[in-house]
Amino acid sequence: MSTSLVIDTSTNRTVVGVVTDGKLIWSGHRDGATAHGPSLPLLVTEAIAQHNIDQVIVGMGPGPFTGLRVGIAFAHTFAHARNVEVIGICSLDAIAAHIDEKDFIVATDARRKEWYWARYTHGIRIGEPAVSFPADVEKLGTTVHFGLFPDLIAMTKLATQNTIAEPMYLRRPDAVATADRT
Repeated sequence: MSTSLVIDTSTNRTVVGVVTDGKLIWSGHRDGATAHGPSLPLLVTEAIAQHNIDQVIVGMGPGPFTGLRVGIAFAHTFAHARNVEVIGICSLDAIAAHIDEKDFIVATDARRKEWYWARYTHGIRIGEPAVSFPADVEKLGTTVHFGLFPDLIAMTKLATQNTIAEPMYLRRPDAVATADRT
């Protein structure tokens, strides 16, 4: 019996779950684009209260820099402390698992009036995720699904197929070193 702690902080929702052999046995979330830091330890403490975790699965984005860093750093620290494996997946792929259409786009809020998005055909991502203005994405001529969150069971399935080692940052961080400012 394999039990996974599943974490995603790529959207404005901190999502945590425990999945055992493909079944969601615990889940919780907290909303707030800047609440990942305080929310994640509380949710994980609740999640693992009665479960032995064999691996950690974490959404690697795309998403805003700070939110992703909180989730990814927490996942790696937790996994290291427990001596278990950590596996990264594309958060947009886990959202696409909700949708049963031939051709569609999944989009999430990238802030700065932009969206992170990817296009899917029969649930399979076509190309790499991107960041664009909503009007440019809507011009692509297919249904856009915005405001959804990753499916925790789908994250565990993706962890056996399409793993990602590095966070998916699609643009430069807002913070710029003093030496690099123009």
